[in-house]
Amino acid sequence: MRTLDERKAAILRAIVEQYVAAAAPVGSQTVTQTAGLGVSAATVRNEMSVLESEGYIAQPHTSAGRVPTDRGYRYFVDHLAGAPQLPGAERRRIAEFFTSATVAMDELLGQTSQLLAGLTAHAAVVVGPEAQAVTVRAAQLVRLEDRILLAVVVLSDGVVGKQVVRLDDDLGEEELASATARFAAALDGRRLAELGTAAPAPEPGDRIGALVRGACEALRDHVEQLDGEALYVGGVSRLAAEHDAFVSTDVARLLELLEQHTVLAALLRDLLGPGLTVSIGSENERDDLRECSIVLAPFVVGGEVAGTLGVLGPTRMDYRKARAAVTAVSQQLGRRLSR
Repeated sequence: MRTLDERKAAILRAIVEQYVAAAAPVGSQTVTQTAGLGVSAATVRNEMSVLESEGYIAQPHTSAGRVPTDRGYRYFVDHLAGAPQLPGAERRRIAEFFTSATVAMDELLGQTSQLLAGLTAHAAVVVGPEAQAVTVRAAQLVRLEDRILLAVVVLSDGVVGKQVVRLDDDLGEEELASATARFAAALDGRRLAELGTAAPAPEPGDRIGALVRGACEALRDHVEQLDGEALYVGGVSRLAAEHDAFVSTDVARLLELLEQHTVLAALLRDLLGPGLTVSIGSENERDDLRECSIVLAPFVVGGEVAGTLGVLGPTRMDYRKARAAVTAVSQQLGRRLSR
């Protein structure tokens, strides 16, 4: 895609912005009045004809103005939209949300999808890490009372798992310290599915080994609870309300896709690049997404990608707002889970 000259780029920016705002084809008079180019409407029409011939805009009807094509949106996102940035009030709203959030991991991800949907007016999705990819960052045994310990693991996705371990006999402080060290060593870096068998079978008479083994086995319930796809969708009704923005797409099929968590999670992981990712219209391989744009970003916990979040809407979306909101929310979520 060649770089447009300044005038053509300004005209394309005006068409994208006006079409996103008004949902109506944009004529040369409107561009002349809003782009501030200091040229006549006839000159603008000539430039629009060139942009149309090069595939950046299209004329839906003979007497109508122009609308951006997927190619035009792509050029706008890559060259004209600028760095993602939200207004101060919305940045404060996001910061306050994550500062005050005290709910469990699953509730936080669900509420985050609703927050992102509210900020962008599009359907929003938050995907946690695949269960088999989650690893243990830290593990500890904590005494609750005589003969009762709490096995605690901090996972790479920010989740803290806890299981009560009951003992047959009292445990001294030195024995507890030894058990904690062996427990941490056995679990460090282990994947979620390996927790129950992380510690080797103890030798006869190895009381500490038996305790560590029992503590690992006690976490099996935790594994079962977290197994499966952690995916949360917010603002589904917003997608239904945008049905006028789709020409050939069956909105019911899009809603059905949002309900297929395993399929949707795999799709988003495949689309996600190393940073902010924007997939526009025909760039999507699925037929039911050919009139949709998806804006995604990873959220990072402990230096590792812990999940994905983003928004899905029609190609006629406010890309500046969507990119800025997805960027800000992903950064704040990662910080919140890294505490």
